[in-house]
Amino acid sequence: MLTRRVIPCLDVRDGRVVKGVRFEGLREVGDPVELAERYVADGADELSFLNVSASVREEPPALDIVTRVSRKVFVPFTVGGGIRGVPDARALLRAGADKVALNTAALERPELIEELAAEFGNQCVVLSIDTRRTNGGWRVTARSATRTLERECLDWAREGVERGAGEILLNVIDADGGRNGFALPITRSVVDAVRVPVIASGGAGSAEHFLEVFRETGVSAALAASIFHDGSWTPARLKGFLGDRGIEVRP
Repeated sequence: MLTRRVIPCLDVRDGRVVKGVRFEGLREVGDPVELAERYVADGADELSFLNVSASVREEPPALDIVTRVSRKVFVPFTVGGGIRGVPDARALLRAGADKVALNTAALERPELIEELAAEFGNQCVVLSIDTRRTNGGWRVTARSATRTLERECLDWAREGVERGAGEILLNVIDADGGRNGFALPITRSVVDAVRVPVIASGGAGSAEHFLEVFRETGVSAALAASIFHDGSWTPARLKGFLGDRGIEVRP
């Protein structure tokens, strides 16, 4: 049986880790290098680093921060934000990223997924989907959730995988930062719709929420920020909780 991964998320703006609710009211949490070191020492399986202002401000990839983080941590490290072509992705990988995450740029030019997969391999390309419930369906959003598109979440997940994405990072905006649990129905639907690993994101507020999403949706990994930032849980304690309840996790 494949082990399930626990992934702390570092949302970064202006060189600092931030956190909000539904992408709004962002507050500063700390230094990305210090937090990355702490989470890895505390048992994180991977790290996710997302520049949340890159698409809105049209910023380039944050190479300096990625370089500094990669020199300190030795777990898989996914980076998103500011990737508009093969040169941007190559620069991030050379700076130390293991995978690159695409969101707005892929929505605006879906061929970008194919280009990166052809150049670096499917395993290197993560399609990051921010979705919210709209008129009874689940629509995809762009530019840090400031634009809601007509594109349906499941359709976009399928298309992204067909174009070469090797993993889906699904962030449900309705749940983001609320700490009331992952959005299980849409997460399960995405898992059923694609043949690649899916990472659940948005809503984790307790260890029970991780247990629930792993048991009920089949995701390969679950990502959280708030419960790690505030120190209520460490990745190692969380994995111990899950392992005691029959979830296969990495030691």
